[in-house]
Amino acid sequence: MPVALTIAGFDPSGGAGVVADIKTFTAFGCFATAAVTSLTYQNTVGVFGAAHQTAEVVRAQVVPVVEDFDVACAKTGMLPTREIIVEVARLFRETKLPAPVVDPVVRSTSGYDLIDDEALRALVGELLPLAALVTPNIPEAERITGLSIEDEEGMRRAARALRELGARAVLVKGGHLRGIADWDQRIADGAPSATDLLDDEGRVTLFRGEWIETTSTHGTGCVLSAAIAACLGRGLDLEKSVETAKRFVANAIRRAPGLGRGHGPINAVTSDR
Repeated sequence: MPVALTIAGFDPSGGAGVVADIKTFTAFGCFATAAVTSLTYQNTVGVFGAAHQTAEVVRAQVVPVVEDFDVACAKTGMLPTREIIVEVARLFRETKLPAPVVDPVVRSTSGYDLIDDEALRALVGELLPLAALVTPNIPEAERITGLSIEDEEGMRRAARALRELGARAVLVKGGHLRGIADWDQRIADGAPSATDLLDDEGRVTLFRGEWIETTSTHGTGCVLSAAIAACLGRGLDLEKSVETAKRFVANAIRRAPGLGRGHGPINAVTSDR
């Protein structure tokens, strides 16, 4: 059984962070391990605060796992401070951990900033060059690159800019394009309404899918990146891993349990993929 590691924040409501990652790893037949970077205070309505761990505490969680298990795949999520990011990058450089899937979590679904500018610079400089894949949504890609993304061409430019910053492969998630001006026309034209763009060392692949109208979107980015990591850990190539993970997330949204009063969690528990 492949061992999967997540290094991310803890969401007590269970929809995102290490809890969502563990569910996803398990659904893909991996043995889940985890290191917590921050204890957040949140539910489906919003994020109300966080208690960040120290870099030493994060390292102390990861090292025993690496010394005991052969980790087949890894992902990172919320890395809230520069010190944690530098330490996590050091762990990936100095141990036998595989190149991670990096989900550059900068803001919660409810709009809570989860990382400051200093930490973001460290993420770009220290961790992006070590990643097997970086998976920003559009607001994250815009913040990292300083570019405005309003269409598919903007996604291409942002992915190229992220590779120029050191990333080998980038998946720009296009769900946030829904709020851009020509949405109604795109639907009228019959254009697919959910498009993600993979730039793998300059080779661009588009993954198109049906837009699912729902408020159950809490943790979608966490689940997608964990699913991609799990697929890589099971030996799939990057393109197939993204395709499989995207299908898994779409199914998880469709079968969402309808919990909470805000952006509810998706259902990443079953192995339907």
